[in-house]
Amino acid sequence: MSIDVAPALEDKQSYSELLTDINEISGGQDSVLQSGNACKNCPFNKQYYIALNERGFWKAQHGRARKRIEELEKENKELKAKLRMREQQLFGKKTEKSTKNDKLGGSEKEKKPKRNRGQQPGQAGHGRGKHKGLEVIEQTTEIPEEERHCKICGLPFEDFPGTEDSDDIVVDVKAYKRRIKRKRYKKTCECPETPGIITAVKPAKLIPKGILDTSVWVKIILDKYYLYRPTYRFLRELQLYGADISQGTVTGGLKKIAVLFDPILNEIETKNKSAFHWHGDETRWQVFELIEGKETYRWYLWVFATKETVLYILDPSRSAKVPRNHFAKVEKGILSVDRYVVYKVLLEGGRILLAYCWAHQRRDFLNLARSYPQLEGWAFEWVELVGELYRLNDIRVSKLGNAKAFKESDDNLRKAVDEMQQRFEQELADKKMNGECKA
Repeated sequence: MSIDVAPALEDKQSYSELLTDINEISGGQDSVLQSGNACKNCPFNKQYYIALNERGFWKAQHGRARKRIEELEKENKELKAKLRMREQQLFGKKTEKSTKNDKLGGSEKEKKPKRNRGQQPGQAGHGRGKHKGLEVIEQTTEIPEEERHCKICGLPFEDFPGTEDSDDIVVDVKAYKRRIKRKRYKKTCECPETPGIITAVKPAKLIPKGILDTSVWVKIILDKYYLYRPTYRFLRELQLYGADISQGTVTGGLKKIAVLFDPILNEIETKNKSAFHWHGDETRWQVFELIEGKETYRWYLWVFATKETVLYILDPSRSAKVPRNHFAKVEKGILSVDRYVVYKVLLEGGRILLAYCWAHQRRDFLNLARSYPQLEGWAFEWVELVGELYRLNDIRVSKLGNAKAFKESDDNLRKAVDEMQQRFEQELADKKMNGECKA
């Protein structure tokens, strides 16, 4: 069989490709003859030329489909990584601290304690606590006189020197109404400037005309701000002792007492700002009070801790104004923080140096290892490097009393940090490196 095919168009290259495709289809058994006399309207010629033109379209469609599949696969990886991270956050261990049982060697049966908590069988106990700080109130008990005689002959028992002692702890809680009677005195002289009657002064109280004694306010403050128990529960407890106090009385009184702590707060703030090194952080805090310009109850509790003080700042905003205002008059210092961007406002002017937390850096690599198992080896290499910094710093701190040894250990630590910097700069510059590692 022979086919005489003439070019339908002037595109010789496309036509040449068409002839090649026809020859491939024919398996080399058919001869394709190029002739200018071939029918220009040959259906066979048209169909193959149309197919040739469509080939580019379908090739482009295939390329777009493959690109879309790659994007979906990448998105699928990211979503699975986020899912693993959320599962770890919700259901995984909340701390890396090992339990005592995790550190024990041997089989699982040997690790498991016989009791979930408390004193274990076969282990020496520490005995009862001595409670030396408690006041001792002696109480003597006697045998009734009618029982102090021999039941056989009836002769009495005599007193025997000494006592048999035992201790127990007693908490005596009761509420009572104290009635203060202030005595009055009448003058016996005729001096016109002297009052006719004088009265004893009232005992001092936190709230002069308040019904609650200072001892009650001490209990309320400790119960609410030290033990974190809601006021409502404390008042329910007082009702068990017969004291029915309204919550409005307590709330109003706390507002009046709060101003008494202002001098202490001011001193803490001044002392905090005079330090050279701080640790800073912030967290969400619910404040159930609406203010102008804010539609939610979400406030933020900021903390700036030094070696001697811990200062809390409650503010409706999480903006840079809080650290800017707090450190406005600080001349120089170091602030250890996470990588929350608002702290960078303190870099202006070079007064404050930000020291980013290594624990947060380390946590990023742990999260990466959990989210992308294929990167686990690389991530744990960096975790070990951060752990080495911890070890070198422990050595450095232990040498504070020896200037020469401290300098040597300090140089070793700085060298390790410089080597880490060189490594991450090299890895960031490596274009062949997996893009997920740079995330």
